[in-house]
Amino acid sequence: MKKKVFVFFPDGVGLRNFAFTDFKKIGEDMGFDITYWNNTIFSLKDNLGFKEVKIEDHSAHPLLSIYSRARKRAELNVSRDKFKDKVYPTYKFPFNYKGLKNSIKSIYTQWLIGLYSSEKGVIKLRAKINKLERSTSKYKYCKAQLQEHKPDLVFCTTQRATQSISALLAAQDLGIPTVAFVYSWDNVPKAMQVVETDYYFVWSDLMKQQVLQYYPFVKENQVFVTGTPQFEPHYDTSLKQTREAFFAQYDLDINKRYICYSGDDETTSPLDQFYLEDLANAVRSLNNKGENLGIIYRKCPVDFTPRYDKVIETNKDIIKVLDPIWQQVGSQWNQILPTIEDFKMLYNVCEHSEFVTNVCSSTVFDFVAHSKPCIYYNYEQPQLKKGIRDIGQNYKYVHFRSMPSLDAAVFCTDKNDLESLVKQILDGKLSNVTTCKKWYEIVVGKTPTEASKNIWNTIDSIIK
Repeated sequence: MKKKVFVFFPDGVGLRNFAFTDFKKIGEDMGFDITYWNNTIFSLKDNLGFKEVKIEDHSAHPLLSIYSRARKRAELNVSRDKFKDKVYPTYKFPFNYKGLKNSIKSIYTQWLIGLYSSEKGVIKLRAKINKLERSTSKYKYCKAQLQEHKPDLVFCTTQRATQSISALLAAQDLGIPTVAFVYSWDNVPKAMQVVETDYYFVWSDLMKQQVLQYYPFVKENQVFVTGTPQFEPHYDTSLKQTREAFFAQYDLDINKRYICYSGDDETTSPLDQFYLEDLANAVRSLNNKGENLGIIYRKCPVDFTPRYDKVIETNKDIIKVLDPIWQQVGSQWNQILPTIEDFKMLYNVCEHSEFVTNVCSSTVFDFVAHSKPCIYYNYEQPQLKKGIRDIGQNYKYVHFRSMPSLDAAVFCTDKNDLESLVKQILDGKLSNVTTCKKWYEIVVGKTPTEASKNIWNTIDSIIK
């Protein structure tokens, strides 16, 4: 008899890894009965023909957001004190005191933080959150769905969504094994483990060590290194277009060599447009000296600000905009969802660009999968003023400490050096690829093409 697995989407961030890759096909070929337990507004049945059970009750306890924020800040305080490291407070977002309601919420949150900023306190906070969520109608609703469909295991596609808490509690209370996939390379040190499950699947040995380091209540035999399906499409050569076909499809100049500028979200890089402008100026200068270069600008999929418009318009002879092929199905950032077509676009942007440049983005790994270099900007813009976040703090975050050495990326620390760095990379005199591949292995794991298979094999061993 086939083992029934619920692949649980609390929000849309897991679609890219677990709906649009070969993850489902690999699982079915291994004999699993797969149902998508869907809490999003994206219909997997209508759009992809997948078997799904929709969660229509999206209720959460009114205090959940307050307790979750308190939990995160309390965990960061514990890490700050435990590891004697000032980086952890930099992960905190400021409190909102606009209006009476926001002020009351912020004051109450601060009171909870003061009360629970210890390892025992965090465990009590988590228990309180679980108690709140067990009292919701969504908990009862999800429990009834599980009782009806009787899955052998629930695989949650991200560990960081509060919308998943009540559903996973319902599964655990029915004795159904639960697994959470740790979604992103920077999530563990940032106190983004919202859920407590029976097992955790992580990208690499590094991430496993971090889960055990930051969450003492998790035991070693609960954490499995599987890799992530995120990078598997970069090894699918069926996605590859010829240079001529790709350039024709997106109206690129076949005679130009293109540099990809990968945009950031406004929180990470609030002055990102000025780094694009700096690159455009460097490219223009090099073109005046005999080069024939262009820029492919690929924005952050969840950035809808007009902040780049002026730079793009001024440099439209150099910059070609190739927007990610994502679909907006709601107003929240996690309701802007990738499409299968975007895999092909990203593959070919990586394949046919000379290199990528950005502020601290994980696209460094997308491009190194194609043996392409990366320039990271790490200098202040003159537009920086009080109240605007300096991008320099990004490189101090814990996940950047995984670099085997500083030459894992080409760092541009002075605007005046940018043109020279670009020229050296184009001439083959400068590259971070060799060291970056070591970094890629540290972060992504040793088998980037085997992640989906590893996940299903591990699920199989857990069920058995």
